[in-house]
Amino acid sequence: MSVSPSASESQNYFSQLLTLARRSASRLVRPASDARRAEAATRLRRQTLWLIAIGAAVVVALLFAFDATEIGLMPPRGTPSLWPFRILTDFGNDAYVLWLLAVALVVIALVCAGLKGKSRARWLSLGTQVEYLFFAVLFPVLITEIVKWTAGRGRPFVGGKANPFNFVPFAGTEAYFSFPSAHAVTSFALAFAVASVWPRARGAMFVYAILILATRLVLLAHHPSDVVAGAVIGVAGAMAVRYWFAVRGLGFAVHANGEIVPV
Repeated sequence: MSVSPSASESQNYFSQLLTLARRSASRLVRPASDARRAEAATRLRRQTLWLIAIGAAVVVALLFAFDATEIGLMPPRGTPSLWPFRILTDFGNDAYVLWLLAVALVVIALVCAGLKGKSRARWLSLGTQVEYLFFAVLFPVLITEIVKWTAGRGRPFVGGKANPFNFVPFAGTEAYFSFPSAHAVTSFALAFAVASVWPRARGAMFVYAILILATRLVLLAHHPSDVVAGAVIGVAGAMAVRYWFAVRGLGFAVHANGEIVPV
């Protein structure tokens, strides 16, 4: 029995799609092969330690000196005029950002499976970049969920007063999921990741991250120390994922001094 050309083309398309998915997964988990991975790891450790040290100092200073004051200056929850902040803050929602990136990956895969030659190579390169953005956000977000549950910090005015030391570890409820801010984690991780892939977008992404951070404070969803901690975790997580991609030759290259640059 002969197979019609359309059926054959359909089978070939889905075979290509499955092959793309398998190759993408295998590339992510293959052993690191870059000859300069030791230099990159040293540079990453040094940058991460400095970031965490400075971030921790700022968080502690805010916790003791400014958190209670800042949330006392914000408008009450539910103020009608805050509707623009409620809309803007959703652009830093981790679920929305991750779903958008996941859909983009699916679309890229569907397009790539039907292409050949240089067009296919360009779309595959874009797919690697978007894949990095996805994991650069996902990794620190997962860490954040663990820290939130462990710390159990009450959101502003939970308990009836401006108490920045309202901690109930392992509470596991939304009211005690204030530290760190997941929106800050998401926005700063995404900002760092986009700037790593497309350096010219650095300024715009920094403004985006700061705006998301500001909405969390104005809406009384977080204390200042929450958003600073979130920013630190977001950037550190995105840096770690960039290293993971770079030493496997995925979208980045490692220079002799350990610096990671886009390719």
